[in-house]
Amino acid sequence: MIVLKPREAMPALNLTTLDGPWSLQEQTPKNFTMMVFYRGLHCPLCRTYLKELQKLAGDFAEMGISILVGSSDTKERAEQARTEWEIPDLQMAYGLSIEDARALGLHRSAGRGVTSIGIEEPAEFSEPGFFICKPDHTLYFSNISTMPFARPHFREILGSMDFALKNDYPARGELS
Repeated sequence: MIVLKPREAMPALNLTTLDGPWSLQEQTPKNFTMMVFYRGLHCPLCRTYLKELQKLAGDFAEMGISILVGSSDTKERAEQARTEWEIPDLQMAYGLSIEDARALGLHRSAGRGVTSIGIEEPAEFSEPGFFICKPDHTLYFSNISTMPFARPHFREILGSMDFALKNDYPARGELS
């Protein structure tokens, strides 16, 4: 299992979004790129989580933080999530490969049938991951989970990033 370290280069990510190709190495945010990997259309917690991000997307943009959300879902399932979850302002990547998930250190799960909201889980999918990268494409902050719950709260992240920017707070956790 790969463990990404703060202050080190992120893996080269070239993803497909509902809006076209996306490459981490081509991102030029004022301050940070935030990548939120979710489980997929089948996950009711992901729906709630990304709807909250949608509400705060403008605040992140004002802070100079660009956003990408992504999953291993198909294009059709990503389109369905964007529409049904009412998250039109979030750039959504789909088809996250096993190789990219491994490069990010994301955990993977096997599908276990229909979820509590009546949607079939894919045969395989990635569990949640949250990454904030500096403009030089080095990792600043990450949170990786084996479960759909206990993810970073976006309002807290906004406050924390405001503090980090105002105080030139360094990335932490770089030691092995």
